[in-house]
Amino acid sequence: MSCGPAHLVVLDVDAHAAQIPHRDRLLPGIPIPDQVNLDGLASGFDTLALLAAYRQQQDPAQDDTTLRVRTPSGGLHIWYLNPEPQVRYRSSTGSSPKTALAWQVDVRAHGGYIVAPATRTSAGVYTPLGSVREPAPLPAWLAAELTRTGHVIQKPPVPGPLRHSSRRRPRTGAAQALLQPLIETVRECAAHAEGTGFTEKLNRAAYTAGGLVGAGHLNQAEARQELAEAAYYARPRQTRRSETIIDAALSAGASRPFHPKDSHE
Repeated sequence: MSCGPAHLVVLDVDAHAAQIPHRDRLLPGIPIPDQVNLDGLASGFDTLALLAAYRQQQDPAQDDTTLRVRTPSGGLHIWYLNPEPQVRYRSSTGSSPKTALAWQVDVRAHGGYIVAPATRTSAGVYTPLGSVREPAPLPAWLAAELTRTGHVIQKPPVPGPLRHSSRRRPRTGAAQALLQPLIETVRECAAHAEGTGFTEKLNRAAYTAGGLVGAGHLNQAEARQELAEAAYYARPRQTRRSETIIDAALSAGASRPFHPKDSHE
């Protein structure tokens, strides 16, 4: 499921065996004093519970008022509905040094995807827990934490007027006409599992989108969503890698804004 259009914010709690980072990396932005005993901490279940304890709130993993889905790997998907759709939250991974909620706790929101409950894969079944089958509204304290950790997608600045009246700003259609064929080349990679130049094509499309966003011709959030959906269509098992490529190329492209040529009327 595509989380952005469905107004979903899903906490993807991992339980992978991994090297535990320094305590300063466990809860980004929250220093954990040395006197806090972290013996036994091993997964996202622990860091999420620790975050809830710091805020004196219920551990989301124990929230039986919302849809919770056990994953085949032993993790947990905690589904929430964004009660304020005008506020968009970005997806992130718990290991990200830039934007993260907690170690081994991924956020699936705008530009992210989540496996639907009851889906059966070769690894096992995504099993709903308890009796609740619908996402509850995102708790206010979690919304505040997502805001604090940089998950709110800022609206791009409104471009100022051009200095020379002889230069006319291209129509949005011109920008879309330039970007759309590049996005289609990404989608076409779905026909083959490898050997299609997927990474190069996705990088080129995202870099172009970034340049158009930087020049004020495209909305960054909408461009990112379109790129993420095309990447997921082509490589559904590489969501995190695709998001990394998209974000890096969008940022690089935005630093070099450019204007598509107007078509002659």
